[in-house]
Amino acid sequence: MTLNETLQQIKSASLAKIPAEAARIMSRATAQLENSGIIKTALGSGQPPPEFELPDCLGNSYNSSALLANGPLILHFYRGSW
Repeated sequence: MTLNETLQQIKSASLAKIPAEAARIMSRATAQLENSGIIKTALGSGQPPPEFELPDCLGNSYNSSALLANGPLILHFYRGSW
């Protein structure tokens, strides 16, 4: 099974568990993003991101170039639990 197929299965299973109104809102928001043209500006698979600097939860800054000098870099954006 490909990653895309796996993601589609997860999406289908998730949609089956949420209220219909919430699914409509999410679908409408996704369509608005697609229609905005933002997808055209997104990086494609295998494209390197621009250099950036981000703070952690304690305010310490991390530079992507410095981190990449040590090997591969994985970013995880945690939105919280609200």
